[in-house]
Amino acid sequence: MAAAGNEWINGYLEAILDVGVKPRGRAEPLALTPRLLQAPALADAAAYSPTKYFVEEVVSRFDDRDLHRTWTKVVAMRSSHERNNRLENLCWRIWHVARKKKQMEMEYSRQLARRRLEQEVGSREAAEELSEGEKDRPDGAAPPSSADGDQHQQSRFARINSEVKIVSDDEDEVPKDERNLYIVLISIHGLVRGENMELGRDSDTGGQVKYVVELARALAATPGVHRVDLLTRQISCPDVDWTYGEPVEMITRPSDADDAVDGAGAYIVRLPCGPRDKYLHKESLWPHIPEFVDRALAHVTNVARALGDQLAATPGGDATSAAPPVWPYVIHGHYADAAEVAAHMASALNVPMVMTGHSLGRNKLEQLLKLGRMPRAEIQGTYRIARRIEAEETGLDAAEVVVTSTKQEIEEQWGLYDGFDVMVERKLRVRRRRGVSCLGRYMPRMVVIPPGMDFSYVDAGDLADGDGDLQALMSPGKAKKPLPPIWSEVLRFFTNPHKPMILALSRPDPKKNVTTLLKAYGESRHLRELANLTLILGNRDDIEEMSGGAATVLTAVLKLIDRYDLYGQVAYPKHHKQTDVPHIYRLAAKTKGVFINPALVEPFGLTLIEAAAYGLPVVATKNGGPVDIIKALHNGLLVDPHDAAAITDALLSLVADKSRWLECRRDGLRNIHRFSWPHHCRLYLSHLAANCDHPAPHQLLRVPAGSGAGAAATATGDSLSDSLRGLSISIDASHDLKAGDSAAAIMDALRRRRATDRPAANNSAAAKAIGFEPGRRNSLVVLAIDCYSGDGSPEVEKLKKAVDMAMSVAGGRVGCVLSTGMTIAEAADALRACGVDPAAFDALVCSSGAELCYPWKELAADEEYAGHVSFRWPGDHVKAAVPRLGKADLAGAQEADLAVDDVASSVHCHAYAVASASKVKKVDSIRQSLRMRGFRCNLVYTRACTRLNVIPLSASRPRALRYLSIQWGIDLSKVAVLVGDKGDTDRERLLPGLHRTLVLQGLASHGSEELLRDEDGFLTEDVVAMDSPNIVTVADDQAAADILKAI
Repeated sequence: MAAAGNEWINGYLEAILDVGVKPRGRAEPLALTPRLLQAPALADAAAYSPTKYFVEEVVSRFDDRDLHRTWTKVVAMRSSHERNNRLENLCWRIWHVARKKKQMEMEYSRQLARRRLEQEVGSREAAEELSEGEKDRPDGAAPPSSADGDQHQQSRFARINSEVKIVSDDEDEVPKDERNLYIVLISIHGLVRGENMELGRDSDTGGQVKYVVELARALAATPGVHRVDLLTRQISCPDVDWTYGEPVEMITRPSDADDAVDGAGAYIVRLPCGPRDKYLHKESLWPHIPEFVDRALAHVTNVARALGDQLAATPGGDATSAAPPVWPYVIHGHYADAAEVAAHMASALNVPMVMTGHSLGRNKLEQLLKLGRMPRAEIQGTYRIARRIEAEETGLDAAEVVVTSTKQEIEEQWGLYDGFDVMVERKLRVRRRRGVSCLGRYMPRMVVIPPGMDFSYVDAGDLADGDGDLQALMSPGKAKKPLPPIWSEVLRFFTNPHKPMILALSRPDPKKNVTTLLKAYGESRHLRELANLTLILGNRDDIEEMSGGAATVLTAVLKLIDRYDLYGQVAYPKHHKQTDVPHIYRLAAKTKGVFINPALVEPFGLTLIEAAAYGLPVVATKNGGPVDIIKALHNGLLVDPHDAAAITDALLSLVADKSRWLECRRDGLRNIHRFSWPHHCRLYLSHLAANCDHPAPHQLLRVPAGSGAGAAATATGDSLSDSLRGLSISIDASHDLKAGDSAAAIMDALRRRRATDRPAANNSAAAKAIGFEPGRRNSLVVLAIDCYSGDGSPEVEKLKKAVDMAMSVAGGRVGCVLSTGMTIAEAADALRACGVDPAAFDALVCSSGAELCYPWKELAADEEYAGHVSFRWPGDHVKAAVPRLGKADLAGAQEADLAVDDVASSVHCHAYAVASASKVKKVDSIRQSLRMRGFRCNLVYTRACTRLNVIPLSASRPRALRYLSIQWGIDLSKVAVLVGDKGDTDRERLLPGLHRTLVLQGLASHGSEELLRDEDGFLTEDVVAMDSPNIVTVADDQAAADILKAI
């Protein structure tokens, strides 16, 4: 074998020399470096490189020992000819690449083994603790009291009934008072619009875009749902159509009633995020996520108020009192970026959050590392994969329900994550059902809801016409109606177009495994005699101008067609439109053909459902989603995609046996309703009702009606309903107004602009006389500079400078907030040391966001905020685990290096004194260990690495700021945040957003950011874009004060 292998290698290398090393259209030589071996999706070059194709074939098909033998052979046969010298050089370089690939595979295997061991230890530890005492507890025993510390059951009414009752599709069965659900869907990346979707324009505009638009449309048509908002990014860029810059688009349906209630229906709401004149791919959107969160919260809050007013104005509503807002029934994030947005919004509004992964970062990372073509650092730089994975973990932390398409996605993909373990989740579900405390642990419920399909375009007449249209195509004079042009485009390839058609439709991607299908077809004389083969592999003009992966597949297809002499039996049209796809399915069905999906792994398999809707039996891979689809439809067979003989047998059994073909066709058509959008929506709402812990009425977020923007609206009589139905105003950023601002905010800003020439009343008496006081401000200055000395004590002199700067603009319309990692008592003492009365501040955000205090009322934690952040707080259950999991993996490190600081601890903050920064783990490492055990917390190192604050999931300094903005009705664009150039480990999260950020250099001497992330984590640039116009770095105190006054 080795000798034969070497001959093949020699042949490939000779081919490389024959072709040369210059790709078409380029003058530079293409070096044979590991970059040549990058994944096809990474290839940016437009030209197809034969050299790259040959090298990839050699490295992927042969062992490095064979390559070494070839190199030795070439060296032994060395001559003075230039060709042999080049051959020797090529052999050595390819051998080096193959060895490096093997080294990367081994390193990945070691990392994977370590991670799996950590997961097993965490899962076993959590399972053992959850099992203790459960067997001895009778089923009828009383549930645990609140003293057990299960804060999740305290903060919301926990549902323990796991049985899902399917929501009825009969509108008459829906009570009148329940027809007001408001649902928010989020899908940020790609080009999203309701009609003429540009699917396939780029990698970000694909099946997910179609899915979320159709889901929004279908939910809005479901009885009981009043309004659906699909939030996405607004793009005003000359490179894309102008429609993507429209702030609001109503998704219309032919069946919409003309007398629909104002504000009801489905809307695409586009919010500015990042540079407005630039289309960003999803990998570049991460630093702009906080800005999207801020704008989305403003929009949803305004819609909730308007819907509340509408319901109060309806017959039977109480129009005399202030109507409570109608908060979203659920916030649903799609993909990692939107999942992070949904998590932040859900925690801010105290509503349930749902997520759908679509494709997962850990799964992608595993596949890329297995290929061995890119080191981890290059994967991170290209895909921002660590940032994506952390966003998915954040989504798991906050999600009530995770919607998946298949069981395989749950077990094989979500099972890779720290925040989900199948065994622990089942134990927690059982304990909740029995009323047993979950000991502070939580894992989201995974539910399988296959994507819906719109079958309205399927003509029932087509399913019964037989092959009449096909006969008409053979005899054009007999055609009763115009036939689809794509039919003639496909049939022109065939010598005998009457034979059944085997149809494969996919991207020209190696993972779709089209070459194995071609080999199976080419090697079976019986199959070739019985059927034709049609390959719809995207669109192409010139293969040599395509990216590497697609060009490689298409080149292999053409070679195989030639090898097996399949001309006249295989169709491979160059172009087709999205609207042609239904006609292609119809053509295959009229020939009594079969649809096949031979992919190596198929996450779901939407094409299988489309084929079934047209009465096509199917053959599909046994790896992934097709298992569940075939089980539901009973309309085909599963095969091993690596087994060409099995593929041949499955196709023959359907093509040759017409009774079996008819049985599969009937079964598919009979069961296809299980994948319709109405069924999907009913199942979706049923799972939400059964598994989401919706807050009780008294636990909903309270928005005072007489403060901030709400007061302005009331005073002027301005209605918010128009802006919330879709009207949005975009004004230049210099006017401090943003697209999507409420009418009240816009009018208030314009009134203040007209009043800028008049002197402002800065003294407190005058301010109170015109109605401005703590809680009734127009803007805020937030002091978040972490001024600590090396031992963790406050640096009074520098803190005083920062306080004086903030207080110089405070008063009247402008409030002042201190945001710190210190406790309330410590913050008050530090302010007094600076000569400032704490009561001069509107609010103190303390313990890294775990506590909120209104010092002008009392120096004590606000109980309402405490209830707001208590969601999923594990309480004392996690207290003892942190020292054990947080000590460094070093000789001499012990749990005492993280000692509980009872003085600095509070109800929602476990504080730990840090003996030395070198003896404790970093934030992301401790969080990972806690997630594996089911604990959901935020962790912040503060006071110059001398203290660790463990706080609730919903608590943080940025989230406390959003909470205040909603409570007080203050537009976040009217907020200025002062930070230092160093700080606590949460400092970077304070920088981005809709607010203005001033980075003051020299006021923070010592920070804690060295304990934030390990080396393989993501970078600060993935969290915040320092070139944002909202972030200003200043060194001079006077310049900072002037900028602050201007803001």
